[in-house]
Amino acid sequence: MHGSSIRESHRDSYHKVQDNYSLRCMPQVHGTVRDALDMASQWIQIEINAGTDNPLVFPEQRELLSGGNFHGAPMSFMFDAVAIAVAQLASISERRTALIVDPAQSELPPFLMKESGLHSGFMMAQVTSAALVAENKVLAHPVSVDTIPTSANKEDHVSMGVTAALKLQQIVQNVTSVLAIELLCAAQAIDLLAPLATSPALQKAHAQIRARVSRMDKDRVLSDDITAMTELMTIPDWIAGIESQLGHSL
Repeated sequence: MHGSSIRESHRDSYHKVQDNYSLRCMPQVHGTVRDALDMASQWIQIEINAGTDNPLVFPEQRELLSGGNFHGAPMSFMFDAVAIAVAQLASISERRTALIVDPAQSELPPFLMKESGLHSGFMMAQVTSAALVAENKVLAHPVSVDTIPTSANKEDHVSMGVTAALKLQQIVQNVTSVLAIELLCAAQAIDLLAPLATSPALQKAHAQIRARVSRMDKDRVLSDDITAMTELMTIPDWIAGIESQLGHSL
């Protein structure tokens, strides 16, 4: 926020005692998600380099060792943990989106539209975000706590790791869309606050968003905007550009 005239405009006149948790606690929640992803990365590196054959063959020692190194519990547990973590990333993002579109909270035009009675603005974007978060709550239920015996009960405790991975994949897709919606709403909010400006680093991010998605002055189908935003989010240069402006990594 360094260098933001929007922030400075509230320094002496801000009437709220405290901001909402979704704003105040971003470092704690986002940081914990990052920690979970770092832990998962380490876990994956261990497992991807592990011996999972059965039996394990040691020709120099002329030894065969039968065991259970093939069991997918490490990966299954990790997939479930990451699913819970990234689902929370979407959950806190949706709460910020809800704050932005609510005039009682943001003091901006309802649903970020000056003619809000005529246009719905970002109302359905927030509804979409809420629906995806609700779906994530179901998908985030850990599958690794379940098992269905197979192979005539020889395989009587299985990891369900593939199911855990598939659920995680869907959650990540949902989270990406939720974050894209928040960014679209934030960009619109910055436009509405002009001539006040955000920080130089975020001005650069805002300009790159606007290069792909125009400001919304009347209702239009938002699915294309969300898709364009998710594509921008996957470009490493976008984050690198913001980091270069800040002088440190995000």
